[in-house]
Amino acid sequence: MSHTYQLQVYWERVMDRLFDQEDHHWLRKKVDGIEERGQRLQRLTFNIHPYHRVAYENQTHIQYLLTLSLLIKSGRYDFLEEGHYHGDARFIGEELFDHKVMTEMFEGKQISKPLPMDFTADQDRELSRSTYNRREAVRYADRWWDSYNPAYKSFDVDCTNYVSQCIRAGGATTWGAPNRTRGWWYGSGTWSYSWTVAHALRWYLGGARKGLTATEVSSAEQLSPGDIICYDFQGDGRFDHNTFVVKKDANGMPLVNAHTSNSRHRYWAYEDSTAYTPDIQYKFYKIDG
Repeated sequence: MSHTYQLQVYWERVMDRLFDQEDHHWLRKKVDGIEERGQRLQRLTFNIHPYHRVAYENQTHIQYLLTLSLLIKSGRYDFLEEGHYHGDARFIGEELFDHKVMTEMFEGKQISKPLPMDFTADQDRELSRSTYNRREAVRYADRWWDSYNPAYKSFDVDCTNYVSQCIRAGGATTWGAPNRTRGWWYGSGTWSYSWTVAHALRWYLGGARKGLTATEVSSAEQLSPGDIICYDFQGDGRFDHNTFVVKKDANGMPLVNAHTSNSRHRYWAYEDSTAYTPDIQYKFYKIDG
């Protein structure tokens, strides 16, 4: 029996006892959250996509993508939540002895000191005001949630790069090039920190007064498709992840798209994330224009 087939059988068993399995807390939180919001899970399908395999002596290490598709009924309407999650399985002989799934990968604490960012300089030099086209931004987000636009560089940790592309597709004005610590921009094979780093974009949105600007609001339900949510999973003041709002559910709450662990129409709170902690903090930004 191949190891890939064993993983397939493993996940079939998990899905068969979806509402009482305890092996994957994140998945239990996902399905419990659907019920708690008054929605109904109508169908869940999955696929296994191995992408790296190392064998040594009698041990085998397999890394794979677990793709989930959840058809959810919310009020009178159905929507499809989709996501790719990173699995890591280790076998001794034919026995699976260590297995974990990471629903999120982010830059986290790799940046050990604050970036010297300048987002508000030259206030007297006005940029031409642009109108933010939310429909085009959302259209872009749904077009590229599961792939990568070759016009831009892609990254292993791609969440903020993806969000920036979505905003830019809506017509937001870039500025600050070629200084990477200023403004929000992409071009000529380089980019600002705020274009690609989660923590830098959060600070940009909180302080910019020209070009791309945003207004912070106090709750997720105040957001509309085309807006941004920033996540500080540990609650330590450094933001790890950003998502892009693409629609609202029947309760008026945001559903988001994201990269890194590529997701579409995921519930905004990320309580089903392996990165979630009780100390999580959010920032909610409405894009101006």
